[in-house]
Amino acid sequence: MAHLLNSQLFKPRQFFAPIDAQALEKYKVFSKLGFYGVSLSSHSGAAAFLKQSIGILEHPSTALWITPEGRFCDCRDDSAPLMPGLAHLCTKLSRGVALPIAFEYVFWEERLPECLVRFGEPLAIDIAMNRTKSQWNELLLTHLREAQTKLSTDSIARDASRFTPLLHGSAGAGVAYDFIRRMKSLFTGRRFQREHGDKLQ
Repeated sequence: MAHLLNSQLFKPRQFFAPIDAQALEKYKVFSKLGFYGVSLSSHSGAAAFLKQSIGILEHPSTALWITPEGRFCDCRDDSAPLMPGLAHLCTKLSRGVALPIAFEYVFWEERLPECLVRFGEPLAIDIAMNRTKSQWNELLLTHLREAQTKLSTDSIARDASRFTPLLHGSAGAGVAYDFIRRMKSLFTGRRFQREHGDKLQ
């Protein structure tokens, strides 16, 4: 999803993202997709993360995607603290924008889930250059939680008009069952509607 958003909304910025070094060693194909290994469990790993990330962001046509908690969390969990790496990185940069993004996978009308995305308030690095690491962490956390809360509200509302579709998946219950439903529509003279919901997504 990050690759999709990056290609459609942030083009021509090149995608980069840190990933656990051990995971990258196991799934080496990720390195060809812009992922680079980090080990944040040690001081040397944290220093390497900063060095690599700053080096990437020195190029103007790059985008760095970071999971700030250091792990995947429930999108409605506001208790997970942010790891210090992102705030530390922000104190080292002189330009750029930190953009909070919240994701949620939900089941609405169809058998396959929807991926909902909410962008938060962008934070210009140069405007807040004098902030300390703890101040940056608080600012990033607040803006991310706001994005999560708004996404949660939109998700519960189940209102597709609040979102702009970027990718459409298949609708219906499956090939076999949809074939039976289509045949029934032909015999009854009713229009066949593949989608489950009343409103076409």
